[in-house]
Amino acid sequence: MLLRWTLFLVAVSSLAAAPAVEGEWPRWRGPFDNGVARGDAPTRWSDTENIAWKADVPGRGHSSPVIWGDRLFLTTAVATGKAAEGGETQPEQAFLVMAFDRKTGKKLWERTAAQEAPHEGYHDSYGSFASNSPVTDGETLIAFFGSRGVYAYDLDGKLLWKKDFPPMRMRMGFGEGTAPVLHGSTLLLTFDHEGEDYMVALDKSTGEQIWRVDRDQPSGWAAPLVIEHGGKTQAIVAAPSTVISYELATGKILWQCSGLGLNTIPAPVYDGRRVFVMSGFRNPNLLAIDLDKAEGDITGSAAVLWTNQRGNSYTPSPVLQDGILYMLTDSGMLSALNAETGEPYYAQQRLPKPYRFKSSLVAANGKLYMASEDGDVVIVKMGKEYEVIATNTIADEFFIATPAIAEGEIYLRGKNTLYCIR
Repeated sequence: MLLRWTLFLVAVSSLAAAPAVEGEWPRWRGPFDNGVARGDAPTRWSDTENIAWKADVPGRGHSSPVIWGDRLFLTTAVATGKAAEGGETQPEQAFLVMAFDRKTGKKLWERTAAQEAPHEGYHDSYGSFASNSPVTDGETLIAFFGSRGVYAYDLDGKLLWKKDFPPMRMRMGFGEGTAPVLHGSTLLLTFDHEGEDYMVALDKSTGEQIWRVDRDQPSGWAAPLVIEHGGKTQAIVAAPSTVISYELATGKILWQCSGLGLNTIPAPVYDGRRVFVMSGFRNPNLLAIDLDKAEGDITGSAAVLWTNQRGNSYTPSPVLQDGILYMLTDSGMLSALNAETGEPYYAQQRLPKPYRFKSSLVAANGKLYMASEDGDVVIVKMGKEYEVIATNTIADEFFIATPAIAEGEIYLRGKNTLYCIR
């Protein structure tokens, strides 16, 4: 029994050095904030094989499902049929929060958080009015609709509080989509756009503002990463040109580093000493930062251990496990880098057929899962050598949302269907 417990502790400690949270998949990057699940996940399925259940999801939304206990939560936006009026440019939408029984797929409840006409649209192919993934800690469920506000519910759907924010103006009308972050009693929301951009910390229980900091950043979509390092709890936020770390309690800047490119989307990951931040669009770059040396402006300093400009993720967030950083381009090129040195174990390895990706990587029990826009999920063995385990297809599907994994099951959100694979 002692040996079994020791092996369990070793396995869990290898997942991530960032503090794990309770729950199987309480936030869109999983319980360790690096895309890695606690247990295993299926490797074989099709339209007719190993699908435990399917549930209809109305409207359009690319938010990723989150899981607590026997419940799964997601958001969507449904056109009400009311046409745009006056200065409005978009038809009216109902912004919905939904809860499902994750064992049966039965809808447990649905709440309309807001009903209004959005002030601007989104990218025709990849955007939605419900792209910000929810987050929960088992007591409170946070649904964030950006310009349409943030809403706190209990897990039975009772509204606890809500808070409105001024409209955002995203670059080229690409649409909003940054996920909220919960850490203890603090809720973090970022508003990086073409107007007055800022980050705000709210009390999870009341919605009251704890602090707010202005940010001189253009449009960005990367979710903050909250970690505890060197006795400090910090929120690391990647944005076009610059990554900034804030003290969670006060909003004070701890360190910052320039060097990222435009349209920064991937979330940072952390291995206990280093944080890895990247951009994959114009002037792509990946920064490996030694947090023991990070203080003030560290641009060009010894705190930046290495950089990488090839094969960086544009949209998908990476996975970090066992000293290997996995990243995927939107066009389906997978790389595995040595997190210590930045040297590739393999670089820009093309997946079995030409794919398009927006969904982030997830992992379970030594396997990487990549859900494509073509309805395929490619599974690759984790490690220093590239090896495809399986490719599973659900015909006529379109995966933008990131999968969730819980207790040996994987949950996929398609165009208008939620799938449970067992």
